[in-house]
Amino acid sequence: MTHTPARTMDFFDRSVGTLIAERVKVDGLSALRKFMRSETYRMLSDDDLKLWHMSPLAVFDMWQVEQETGDPRQSVYIGGDDGQGT
Repeated sequence: MTHTPARTMDFFDRSVGTLIAERVKVDGLSALRKFMRSETYRMLSDDDLKLWHMSPLAVFDMWQVEQETGDPRQSVYIGGDDGQGT
């Protein structure tokens, strides 16, 4: 696995972390921890997947779907419109 560059990860840490903090109503550090412990974050860190081509809002959606379903691949941004991850 090739890792996504640190500058790119920093951008997403700040952007998605802020979205999590605002939407989930937690402080910034807690939001960042939630994000960094997620499968969504692991996928974003894998440069081979090129998830950094997505907007922070799309990555936040993946994180949110992961919180609801346990699988970020259920997001419409990855799985398509059927919500089945296929």
